[in-house]
Amino acid sequence: MSRLILFVFLLLILFIILQYLVKGMAAPRKKSSRDSEPEELVQDPCCKTYVPKRTAVRKRVEGKDYYFCNRECLRRFLQERDS
Repeated sequence: MSRLILFVFLLLILFIILQYLVKGMAAPRKKSSRDSEPEELVQDPCCKTYVPKRTAVRKRVEGKDYYFCNRECLRRFLQERDS
């Protein structure tokens, strides 16, 4: 009978240790703040599409920043402003 109690006690200790180890491994890791923040989108004034600000083509015209999806839209925008 004492062997059975000792065996059950050892199983209980093993279960608690395994549960602690698994809980520590499954804890979510914090991502860097840059990865967790949503990207800011800006609208291209030429084709009206939204593009991430960090990848957009930026042009300052008369003190105002404009963002474009590509250089072709920038070129068309500048042509339309000049005419």
